[in-house]
Amino acid sequence: MEKQQELVKTIANIILAGFDKHFRIFNEHTARAAELFEKANWKEIQKNSRERIQIYDKRIEESAEALSNILIGHHEYLDEALWSNIKQRYTKLLKVHPQPKLAESYYNSVFCRIHHRRYYNNDNIFVRSSLSFDDILIRSPIIKSYSCHATDIIPALKSMVEGLGFKLPFEDLDRDIAMIRACYLRTSRFEVGSNTEFRFDVVRKPFFRSKGAYIVGRVVTEYGDQAFSIPILNNERGGLYIDTLILDTEEINVLFGFARAYFMVETDSPAALVSFLQVILGRKSRTELYTHIGFQKHGKTQFYREFLEHLDNSTDNLVRAPGIEGMVMSVFTLPSFPYVFKLIKDHFPPEKDTTEEEIKKKYNLVKLHDRVGRMADTLEYSDVALPRSRFSQALLDNLMEVAPSKIELEDNMVIIKHVYIERRMTPLNIYLQNATPDQVRDAICDYGDAIKQMISVNIFPGDMLLKNFGVSRHGRVIFYDYDEIEYLTDVNFRKIPEAKNEVDEMSDKPWYFVGANDVFPEQFLTFVLTKKSYREPFMSKHADLLTPQFWQDKQEQIRHGVYQNVFPYPEEKRFKNMDR
Repeated sequence: MEKQQELVKTIANIILAGFDKHFRIFNEHTARAAELFEKANWKEIQKNSRERIQIYDKRIEESAEALSNILIGHHEYLDEALWSNIKQRYTKLLKVHPQPKLAESYYNSVFCRIHHRRYYNNDNIFVRSSLSFDDILIRSPIIKSYSCHATDIIPALKSMVEGLGFKLPFEDLDRDIAMIRACYLRTSRFEVGSNTEFRFDVVRKPFFRSKGAYIVGRVVTEYGDQAFSIPILNNERGGLYIDTLILDTEEINVLFGFARAYFMVETDSPAALVSFLQVILGRKSRTELYTHIGFQKHGKTQFYREFLEHLDNSTDNLVRAPGIEGMVMSVFTLPSFPYVFKLIKDHFPPEKDTTEEEIKKKYNLVKLHDRVGRMADTLEYSDVALPRSRFSQALLDNLMEVAPSKIELEDNMVIIKHVYIERRMTPLNIYLQNATPDQVRDAICDYGDAIKQMISVNIFPGDMLLKNFGVSRHGRVIFYDYDEIEYLTDVNFRKIPEAKNEVDEMSDKPWYFVGANDVFPEQFLTFVLTKKSYREPFMSKHADLLTPQFWQDKQEQIRHGVYQNVFPYPEEKRFKNMDR
């Protein structure tokens, strides 16, 4: 008994030590963001962001290997009583740990790495959290508050910005603060009088992403609270400047959208930060918010818990998702839940010259890349057990036909061996069929904007058919089909050679050589924009996308390290476009 107790203690300590190492390295990468932002080292920022995403799996591998070495030769290796005791011991350790919820997810990951899925239950892992928010120790305050009256709002705003600790000077902070004040008084949804009392509650550290730093907080008045964000940019000449004030709730939610790269924000208490963000953002779930600040693995844990809870409180069935069925993925959804589930089919038609491993690599590419608000993030799961009773028979029959290697039927459960989960959107082709002329124009123009913004971060969508793009609840066009995605710089953009004779011109096959990576932009009009109502708005704003020269110029910019600005807020709301 004493020997087993020592084993329980050793295993629990190894797992928690692995998490602590992960969190320390995660924070080191996060802390680098401020320095890289002030140096305007955009290439290194992208690298740092990718590395931060990848460190979790490396630590899980280390912890799993350490446990495997200890457990080799022990008959208790798969003893559920042993692991139940380990979980209890680990739970006690979390009572005095500053990141207990994240540490629960880490425990789950390690356990699942070394055990068969039949052991994935709440006796062995944290399917349900063992903790409430009240159990979490907050080492330091998440927010800092600045109080003032309407007559002295400028000093409070200036103290707020200066309190963030930027080392690089501002171009003209007084100018920018005056613009914030004017913008707030003009656009606040609350009436502001001379005696109005304000309190600005702001997260103590800036949120860094790509080429921007963001102050995030809320304004508290007697009339109500209002979330806000203040983007700060680097002029790349040794100075900072405030670009705008975001007060619109929808625009702030877009800033934290599911198609954007993860923020880097320093905090010792992610749970407390998420709780504050949930209060000011309203619509965002804890799953989304943990993911947005870089804890995407815990976001997966939260998502699964939320999905199980939703299943307990709903009765509809999982069904095939609406839209044109893809050649590579089988997609299904639960109508009452705003996500889709995507399985890679076992076999592809001849025109799809790819493999399952290549498709997984491309989804991973998007996960690690700057998504500039135009590429949907995915949650990737293995060995997911869902109630068989919640599958429509038509869906289950289809999955068993197109992806039998991914599906296993076990008692009353359907085991999905590998699945991607994305936010559900309306496929762009379906959206356009039911849209008004104004909505068609706006969506087609935004479709072109989406392509150009992906280009700006070295991404070529590959298959640009409208069915591969969706329209979000905010009306934004977002790409979500990644099986043909490529780095822009790996593609050869060409102009179609003129036909030598009439026979060539009338042929249904190319009269010219086409290489594996050759793309002919002028064909986009023929294959994608088949309707006049689509072509006209596209040509009015994005005709340059039909010329090889446009794409070649963008390739050269990327090769020379030129990183374009892609703002997660309307261009017209930038201070430089307003009267100062």
